[in-house]
Amino acid sequence: INNLGMLLHDQGRLGEAWPLLEEALAALRETLGDRHPDTLTSINNLGMLLKAQGRLDEARPLYEEALAARRETLGDRHPDTLGSINNLGTLLQAQGRLEEARPLLEE
Repeated sequence: INNLGMLLHDQGRLGEAWPLLEEALAALRETLGDRHPDTLTSINNLGMLLKAQGRLDEARPLYEEALAARRETLGDRHPDTLGSINNLGTLLQAQGRLEEARPLLEE
């Protein structure tokens, strides 16, 4: 479900991707828990979709959750953690929150 949702996202079919990514995240949280790497990827993917839709305020808590959990479970230098750092930094930049974005983007 998650892969199909991301395919639709990549095709620009954001409205069709939303329910699939939301369903995938709910199922992963239920079956694998909130800190499993697949769940964290799904959280990040839903955040990416919301950002692509211009729903920046809704994307932020998802990016923050993914980043915090990845730092805890994978460490600060894991590629997935670094991707989450970048995602949150660029989101904050898009929101005009440059002082908050800077340390993340420098990291």
